[in-house]
Amino acid sequence: MNEADRIAATVTAAAGLPGVDIVVVVDDGSADGTAAAAEAAGARVLRHARNRGKAAAMETGAEAVRLIEGREASMSPRHLLFLDGDLAESAAQAGPMAEPVRAGTADVTIAVFTSRVRQGGHGFVMALSGAGIERFTGWRPAQPLNGQRCLTRAAFEAVLPLAPRFGVETGMTIDLLRRGMRIAEVEVPLSHRATGRDWQAQLHRAHELADVARALAARRPGRRAAAGQQARRAARSASG
Repeated sequence: MNEADRIAATVTAAAGLPGVDIVVVVDDGSADGTAAAAEAAGARVLRHARNRGKAAAMETGAEAVRLIEGREASMSPRHLLFLDGDLAESAAQAGPMAEPVRAGTADVTIAVFTSRVRQGGHGFVMALSGAGIERFTGWRPAQPLNGQRCLTRAAFEAVLPLAPRFGVETGMTIDLLRRGMRIAEVEVPLSHRATGRDWQAQLHRAHELADVARALAARRPGRRAAAGQQARRAARSASG
């Protein structure tokens, strides 16, 4: 969304990471100068006319990279490194996240921030996400809602479509583990904007809580099988 004051520093830092040759910024319906600042810093910018949420932005960015690769027939698929726009200069410390993926020892890495910011109610949502992931997979990430992730192209495409909006990290982690993907957590000294405690921040947390709850509900054991049976019954009814 609105990251005009930090996006240029984030783009510059990300562009300097080892192995990074494309920086794509998805402007998800911002109302400030985010897109212009990102483009001026050297990013390839795509814009959503309205806010469509984090998952949609990730899918748009990944598709943009795929299209770029399609024009480079000799190139193998790039790994995908997702970074929040408000990391600013700290994005320069994201390099270790890519190392296990580039070395082939992990399909996915999830960042674990070594410094923490005020949560402002974020802890409850994080606890729900972590407990849900553990219940469905047997593993609990240290920071389940951390959006700083590096994935192989195959891992990313294996979990499409992504869980909508703020449910994306929770749904992605469950889907990756259920598909046998190897996840590694990597400690990095990244930092983002401190979470507020005003009513707007609390409303944001309420939306986040609802999205995480929906992502978990959609992944309950047997949910897909039940949905498939319902669809088959509807098809038989229509054909009859």
